[in-house]
Amino acid sequence: MTIEEAKRRTLRLADLESAVEEVERVLASGYERRGNWSLGQICRHLRLTQDASIDGYPRWMSLFAPVRPLFRVLLLPRLLDGNSMAGLPTVSIYVPSEDSEDAIEVDEYKRSVKRFWEHKGTFHPHPGFGIRERDSLDRFHAAHAAHHLGFLKPSRDD
Repeated sequence: MTIEEAKRRTLRLADLESAVEEVERVLASGYERRGNWSLGQICRHLRLTQDASIDGYPRWMSLFAPVRPLFRVLLLPRLLDGNSMAGLPTVSIYVPSEDSEDAIEVDEYKRSVKRFWEHKGTFHPHPGFGIRERDSLDRFHAAHAAHHLGFLKPSRDD
């Protein structure tokens, strides 16, 4: 187990509804930061990556398409099982700014989740995994949220 993994609490979120409940809980209770990002930064990152499922990813990210089968076999199951690797670099366009305010970003994240569920069109394939079905994306984005939110320890356990 790496140092980053030791700092992270075990968190499983079944879907985006659960992710919204968790960010609201963390915001209400306060938290101890055990990773690099605040709640606001995490929510901004999650929103940016989630919105890309609807709005599209940068074209250059399609370069990952040839390795999708390998990523789906090796990395996706780990992420979905709550055992994703910590410390991997984030693509710069999805790195949140330091000035992200928790309450504002939680509200923006909740709007993004609502937008995801109200979206009637097709979804863009994830650059690394190729996922594009709503239910699979819901599970993927919830696991991604659990990974990042695991680095925040709520001040009280409800």
